[in-house]
Amino acid sequence: MRVLVTGGAGFIGANFVQQTVAERPDARVTVLDALTYAGDRSSLAPVADRVSFVQGSVTDADLVDGLVADADVVVHFAAESHNDNSLTDPSPFVQTNVVGTFTLLEAVRRHGVRYHHVSTDEVYGDLPLEGGERFTPATPYNPSSPYSSTKAASDLLVRAWVRSFGIEATISNCSNNYGPYQHVEKFIPRQVTNLIDGVRPRVYGAGANVRDWIHVADHNTAVWAIIEAGRVGETYLIGADGETSNLEVVRTLNELFGRDADDFDHVADRAGHDLRYAIDATKLRTELGWAPRFTDFRSGLAATVDWYRANEDWWRPAKAAVEARYARGGQ
Repeated sequence: MRVLVTGGAGFIGANFVQQTVAERPDARVTVLDALTYAGDRSSLAPVADRVSFVQGSVTDADLVDGLVADADVVVHFAAESHNDNSLTDPSPFVQTNVVGTFTLLEAVRRHGVRYHHVSTDEVYGDLPLEGGERFTPATPYNPSSPYSSTKAASDLLVRAWVRSFGIEATISNCSNNYGPYQHVEKFIPRQVTNLIDGVRPRVYGAGANVRDWIHVADHNTAVWAIIEAGRVGETYLIGADGETSNLEVVRTLNELFGRDADDFDHVADRAGHDLRYAIDATKLRTELGWAPRFTDFRSGLAATVDWYRANEDWWRPAKAAVEARYARGGQ
């Protein structure tokens, strides 16, 4: 199988490429990545001799067309994905997430190539902190940031291209990922790398906001399950029943570092900070028989801490600039 992975040098994409190479030796993988600040070619170093790498943008129609024409399946991870950055400058989010998706859809339409669209649960907005309500594929879209609104727009484009043009596509909306190769601007890697440096973790507001955490390896096994057995035109939600508040995450990290659980600082809350995400992955589990491997969040978090401790050369070059940017915002 010839697999084109967009955003394959980013966090989830790089893990997907590494898993694919390890578990599917007959797959021929090509990575398309613009190598913006969140993409790092060194994330592909363990499999560099097994994949073809092309630096370029998903908005480059000529480049995309040639790569899609030589693929059996396109897996679209490429996205601008940081909420804080989208509040500062939404324009890259519109270009990559909306225009880039349109460009890919037109290419797969021309060449009749299978397409899987990787999206986020943030398109659904948020849920009350209290109660057991969860997102399902039928939940109305209610995005609350430029990032989530552009991802919602891209999802709707995929649905329209399936219905209007008959492309062979599926969509997945996943909860918050954690694991190796995640950029240090993100919540868990930022706290982990601060702790490695002896810096107290920081929590937005009261820390009550809840995220439904899933290990990146589990996300990617679900993506393959959908590619191979998912019904064309369907949306599958990917989650591992990992609801945890930001406060609980920081307390657990402190404990893993041998510190007092409450040794952290509160900082000003983020604008438009969603309260709670929770995924109902029943459709994925029952239709496709998928189940997560990392069912204990604490042990998955401990393994992630070990990875960042062992791979300081990967994250260290970006750390100072990220902290300087947060400091300018008082965070």
